[in-house]
Amino acid sequence: MRPQYETDFYSWAKHNAQLLRNGQLDQADWEHIAEGLEEMSGSKESELENRLGVLLTHLLKWRYQPERKGNSWSATIEEQRRRVKRVLKKNPGLKSYFAEAFDYAYGDARLMATRETGMDKKTFPEICPFSAEQTLDENFWPT
Repeated sequence: MRPQYETDFYSWAKHNAQLLRNGQLDQADWEHIAEGLEEMSGSKESELENRLGVLLTHLLKWRYQPERKGNSWSATIEEQRRRVKRVLKKNPGLKSYFAEAFDYAYGDARLMATRETGMDKKTFPEICPFSAEQTLDENFWPT
């Protein structure tokens, strides 16, 4: 019995990969292969948005709660900068999506910072106070 895309993605993917390797193209589930590839590209977009969101959240907290700065926040900022750069390096096509991802991520970051700090959402500007370059610059620490 052939594994089904909807019920066992892992087994389906392994099975179809083997079919492709064996040159059994006529037996491959092409419709779902295309769908799966589109989902994978979407997951990379989501990963970029999520990492930027965490990074921007911590940069906001760094600026707007200076009395609470600590090693945990700085480590998170450094880690997320590294991870964003690594995602972009491994997926250079995402660079064309970066500006859109940055905007989405900042909207999320405002909400996360509001939740994590207990501060009013209006405390955090509607437009990101950091440029994309500053956000990824390891020497930039907002004041």
